[in-house]
Amino acid sequence: MTEAMPLELYRTEVPREWIDYNGHMNVAFYLYAFDRGMDGLMQRVGLDAAHREAEGGTIFAVEGHLTYQREMKLGEPLVISLQLLGWDRKKIHSFWRMHHAEEGFLAATGEFLSLYVNLATRRSAVMPDSIHDALAEIGAAQVGLATPPEAGRAVGQKRGVPA
Repeated sequence: MTEAMPLELYRTEVPREWIDYNGHMNVAFYLYAFDRGMDGLMQRVGLDAAHREAEGGTIFAVEGHLTYQREMKLGEPLVISLQLLGWDRKKIHSFWRMHHAEEGFLAATGEFLSLYVNLATRRSAVMPDSIHDALAEIGAAQVGLATPPEAGRAVGQKRGVPA
């Protein structure tokens, strides 16, 4: 039996244009890298350009949360992997990890809620069975994965209390 694992969907090396004045990967590009992972998921489950053209459906992000664990620097290899936390006929709840592809450390996490949307109406819609079934296949392969400790977190500090 195969051990449940997050699904690897994107690899790259940190390019110069992702580096900021602090000499490390700028916060905006962590989100960008997770979005490239989402593009990989969309291809894998059939939410590609052909689907958008033929069916007029896609997914839109509606909520997200990032955590930054360790710096990524110029030229370092990274890998983005997915853990499905939940899905139904209209929503996908995804959790993403960015690891250093050689050293293995966790650099960042991203948690997102996405909706399947009819592009003509710009409203949520029911996703086709083929897409739902492809998500179910990924989810079935991940049965037994623990819920990540970063999942469901919120930004916060008690109001009026100095940091």
